[in-house]
Amino acid sequence: MKQIVFSNHALEQLSDRGATQEEVRITIQQGEQVPARKDRVAFRKNFSFNSTWKEKHYETKQVTPIVKEEPDKYTVITVYVFYFGGE
Repeated sequence: MKQIVFSNHALEQLSDRGATQEEVRITIQQGEQVPARKDRVAFRKNFSFNSTWKEKHYETKQVTPIVKEEPDKYTVITVYVFYFGGE
């Protein structure tokens, strides 16, 4: 498995969007790979959430890191998080 490196921007986005570095790592290792713009790749994985985010209850959290793939590593450029299955 390639090394996973986080850009400063990605690290800032993690807490703002409610994801962890561990969730991003799991998503890259086990998630579905999908195309992204600018010769980048995205991964996505759904996590059981069953909790509250910004005063709304959601059952599922989808973590979607956008990465630049290099021969020896993945550089995480940004991270998107989607919440769904709520009330």
